[in-house]
Amino acid sequence: MSENNKQSPQVNLKIDPTVEQGSYANAISIHVNHNEVILDFGYMLPNQDPVTIKLVSRINMTHHTAESLMNVLSNAMLDWRNKNKKSNQE
Repeated sequence: MSENNKQSPQVNLKIDPTVEQGSYANAISIHVNHNEVILDFGYMLPNQDPVTIKLVSRINMTHHTAESLMNVLSNAMLDWRNKNKKSNQE
């Protein structure tokens, strides 16, 4: 079988009901160190002085996983932009 004909194995994603709803974030902080990449997602509370961000999720990942995320997210955003360009031109 050639490289191009290989199929990816099927992956089943199981979502715990306690996280199924997800979280809303409008702020992010990224920290990269020698061992890992840390993504802190937060919610900027309105009308707070000083500005206050409530941490809603922290994700720790390897550099390899972070690079995969960066590529997948970049492709998803490019697809979204291209679809919006087409719909705006019509």
